[in-house]
Amino acid sequence: MTRAHNFSAGPAALPLEVLEQVQADLTDYQGQGLSVMEMSHRGKTFVEIAERAEADLRALLDVPDNYHVLFLSGGASLQFAAVPLNLAGAEQAVDYVHTGSWSAKAIDEAQKLASVNIAASAEGSNFAHIPAPEEWRLTPDAAYVHICANETIGGVEFHQFPDTGTVPLVADMSSTILSRPVDVSQFGLIYAGAQKNIGPAGLTIVIVRDDLVGHARAGTPSLLDYAPQVKNGSMYNTPPTFSWYIAGLVFAWLRQQGGLTAMAEINQRKAAKLYAAIDTSNFYQCPVVPEFRSWMNVPFTLADDALDKAFLAGAEEAGMLNLKGHRSVGGMRASIYNAVPEAAVDALIDYMQSFEKSHG
Repeated sequence: MTRAHNFSAGPAALPLEVLEQVQADLTDYQGQGLSVMEMSHRGKTFVEIAERAEADLRALLDVPDNYHVLFLSGGASLQFAAVPLNLAGAEQAVDYVHTGSWSAKAIDEAQKLASVNIAASAEGSNFAHIPAPEEWRLTPDAAYVHICANETIGGVEFHQFPDTGTVPLVADMSSTILSRPVDVSQFGLIYAGAQKNIGPAGLTIVIVRDDLVGHARAGTPSLLDYAPQVKNGSMYNTPPTFSWYIAGLVFAWLRQQGGLTAMAEINQRKAAKLYAAIDTSNFYQCPVVPEFRSWMNVPFTLADDALDKAFLAGAEEAGMLNLKGHRSVGGMRASIYNAVPEAAVDALIDYMQSFEKSHG
């Protein structure tokens, strides 16, 4: 079997070892004669899978005891509504930092449910940077401050997180979670779709401080209220069990690799060599200001966009898939999440250099 180098932004690459374990377990999980996707979520076997997954995630992120970890459905986009419904009143101010496409979607949803203050925006630079925290116009009594830790489409990332004092900091970490250590205690709430660094699409992780649970406004649908999910161990309704199981395998794999400190070293090295290949070339360009460049999503353009189709066709022929940039920005994008091996980045760099020689 020949595996392609998968640079998809999501659903994204999974570790080969995890896929092989899933394959081995698929029709007969540990001699039980059925697949995990056929099990009751309340049965002893799946409860053990779920508890082990949560324990491993807590260990990886060193989640404090006063935070709940939830495994939910609906994608990170559902949290765009769940966050204001749980943390803010209908007329209460909430602060949002606008750094690109995903923060824009979060803002649009929040505006239906609360009084949104755009505390800062990078629109003036075409989202090539993150506004300095000292420039943010925060609301002193805001219910929370929301950021998108990594803009998957634009490729800008927070490498340090702001201190918002007593106002809870909320972060969409969908495409950066588990790529390096994070101080969870800096945040009131973290949420992340699984399909980047965690597992298959369909699962969403929410890590929420316990004092922020139980205050959902009247009329909040039960499935969007964190309190019933906390009370029922993420099983108020049937959770995405198969995605939860695979996420647990990924967490175990990450611990086997040496945890998030080890992953950070690898991820920083992968990103650095790819950006170096772009910056030392007269043929490729990255639109993001260097200090804000994402480790996970690397956008770049060619000197002549008429060559884009040829570049993508040659990449696919060489076994490198999903390099086309998002339709809203064009160009190329290499998503180099945890499961994308360094050899794939090396292969991409070799191909880019070869393509430049023949087309530059």
